Amino acid sequence: MDYNGLPGRNGTAHADHQHLMKAMLLEKTGSLADEPEPLRLAEISRPRPGGDEVLIEVSACGVCHTELDEIEGRTPPSILPIIPGHQVVGRVVSIGAHVSMLKVGDRVGVGWIFRSSGGDDENISSEFVATGRDANGGYAEYMTVGEAYAHRIPEGFTDFEAAPLLCAGSVGYRALGLASIQNGDVLGLTGFGGSGHLVLQLARYLYPASDVYVFARNPEERKFALDLGATWAGDTAEWPPQQPHAIIDTTPAWYPVLAALKCLRPGGRLVINAIRKEDKDKSLMAEIDYTTHLWQEKQLQTVANVTSKDIGAFLKIAALAQIRPEVQIYRLEDANVALRELKGGVIRGAKVLAVSGDESD
Repeated sequence: MDYNGLPGRNGTAHADHQHLMKAMLLEKTGSLADEPEPLRLAEISRPRPGGDEVLIEVSACGVCHTELDEIEGRTPPSILPIIPGHQVVGRVVSIGAHVSMLKVGDRVGVGWIFRSSGGDDENISSEFVATGRDANGGYAEYMTVGEAYAHRIPEGFTDFEAAPLLCAGSVGYRALGLASIQNGDVLGLTGFGGSGHLVLQLARYLYPASDVYVFARNPEERKFALDLGATWAGDTAEWPPQQPHAIIDTTPAWYPVLAALKCLRPGGRLVINAIRKEDKDKSLMAEIDYTTHLWQEKQLQTVANVTSKDIGAFLKIAALAQIRPEVQIYRLEDANVALRELKGGVIRGAKVLAVSGDESD
């Protein structure tokens, strides 16, 4: 099977039949319970960059819960087969004829936004194209992307540390902005995985006078949160020391939504940072009570994707704040293992695939 056999395409890339690469392919959607090995390791033709694109030799790619949403059909790929992966770090090895901002050798990253309108609302534009869902992503040794959506990675981060910054961190940055808190306000985080552990570090830098409370089912996640500087950590249903001004929900479930709305203070805001929610506990939403969960001007806000500006801004702040993602590294061939662990809630920080190069980079 060559690269032209992937109608999921990387922009305007063409097949280079003389050079092959390894890639993990998603060929059909379905439950991970029914198909625990949804991705297949294949050797396919390496892409070539179009006029405004760069070719990236991928060194690391983060594993995100959104990949589970793609695989299980909650946000299905627009075309199959497709190469997943949207937290991509690597080096530019070739450039198109019209590329002017990047050069061969630059270390760059690609996030969830592969291409869009370029406007301030490009995250919700009808032109939005998602990396690894609508265009081939970073679970491969090479990928192409338009130079406007390839971001220089600041010094100070390894490739593996940089990968989660491109989605978990960047969308967390957007969610924190939508929470609209002031320094000294109480912030809650419900769920504490790849995004939550980065938002905690970001909040402590931007709002040093704010208490940060973490709600998580897993005792290990609660301990991890306290180790990273959370003021308090408790179970999803526990009542915190103070009612938060805002809570950011990064879970795939519905119960944390009810629990968060209940403990928000009057006028508080819940920000749901998820591409999709799973259906297994959706029936709980029938228990929503106007007085308990919504009254007194409580607000509900969702996060939809990211903009290129979000990623660029967050990368700069992450370097200044010396944010340090905690990562678990897997071989490219073990992507299915990482996905199963993510589905099962085996999470500490972020999971990252070592695609090429030294795993100690």
